[in-house]
Amino acid sequence: MKLVLKDYLFSIILLASVLIGGAVGVVLGPEAAVLKPLGDLFLNLLFMIIVPMVFFSIASAIASMGEMSRLGKIMGSTILVFFVTALIAAVFGLGVALLMNPTEGINYATLQNVVQSEPGSPAKTNQAGILGQLVQTFTVSDFPLALSKSHILPLIVLAALTGLATALVGEAAKPVAAFLAAATQVMMKVVQLIMYYAPIGLGAYFANVVGELGTQILQGYLKTFITYLVLTVIYYFGFFTLYAYVAAGKKGVKAFWRNALAPSVTAIATCSSAASIPINLVSAKAIGVPKDMVETVIPLGANIHKDGSVFGGVLKIVFLFGLFGMDMSSFSTWMGIVGVSFLVGAVMGAIPGGGMIGEMLIISVYGFSPEVLPIIAVISTIIDAPATLLNSTGNVVCSMLIARLVEGKKWLTKTYA
Repeated sequence: MKLVLKDYLFSIILLASVLIGGAVGVVLGPEAAVLKPLGDLFLNLLFMIIVPMVFFSIASAIASMGEMSRLGKIMGSTILVFFVTALIAAVFGLGVALLMNPTEGINYATLQNVVQSEPGSPAKTNQAGILGQLVQTFTVSDFPLALSKSHILPLIVLAALTGLATALVGEAAKPVAAFLAAATQVMMKVVQLIMYYAPIGLGAYFANVVGELGTQILQGYLKTFITYLVLTVIYYFGFFTLYAYVAAGKKGVKAFWRNALAPSVTAIATCSSAASIPINLVSAKAIGVPKDMVETVIPLGANIHKDGSVFGGVLKIVFLFGLFGMDMSSFSTWMGIVGVSFLVGAVMGAIPGGGMIGEMLIISVYGFSPEVLPIIAVISTIIDAPATLLNSTGNVVCSMLIARLVEGKKWLTKTYA
């Protein structure tokens, strides 16, 4: 019990600060704007650290990935399974989010006054055509422009190229790789220090937001949490069972659910995919997945395969679209949401501090004001436990699918005892 409380303590404190801030906003109304500077201080501290954190985190992660080239068929199958399941999660999550519409009824005109700017105009970005828009999205015309929180994707491209070049240079670039790794640790420590102020900063920020919007924003969070729980139940029991059946038929379903309880409970109790790795290794081996696959897939999946985070990315985008009254009826918009949520959940999961980077990516791609960062950051907190359940336990069932691809249809008959 003490361990569970310790793991959840900071999340509980953050949620409590948001609730207290919301209560203060309801009581004070527009007068809660007096607390806005305290919220702005928290935002500005985050904005100051975003650029170096993104650059060093991504560059360091890619620079240290040189060993993956030897994994051969296992690695290829792993990437295929991770990609397909994350894509399924993105499409399914979007469908449920659009159906339940968690921000219905919120006065988005009032919210625009709170954050003082509107999302970027699609007409403006489309003037250069599709190819021109892609160039503008992923690159900038000068180096200093890449070092801005307004150009997160170009910054990610620059960091990725730096990391890749470091890995390709090899032995001679080891000092650079060591510097990138050390700088990443320093940036993460800076974020940790800033987060000590988060309860005050978030509380003050939401006192101001709720003071302007009333209880509408809190109702939106409740609907979002309920939407995520619906996604979790369907995906956990329905899709995991389907994946186990595809991997090894009825015997695969029985083997998975016989060994799924311990990984599931651990994920919920710790809210950490990394902390769940040991029990996931044990459970996957107990199912009958070959040892070499287990020891490759489970640790790798803890970093780069997070279907629960993909759901979170979808909900954050839909939440912001709903708050600002933006159109979500076109097929191109749906494909954009699927693509960005895939990046946020599947790709950013491999990067230290990836949650915040993913949220800034959403803001940057769609042209939202950086001031909405705390609004979607709260979603990360309220969905943390069910998201970790899907992220972590999903790697166990994916290891079964990978065994099916590598070992053939009868893999479980050969290995299961």
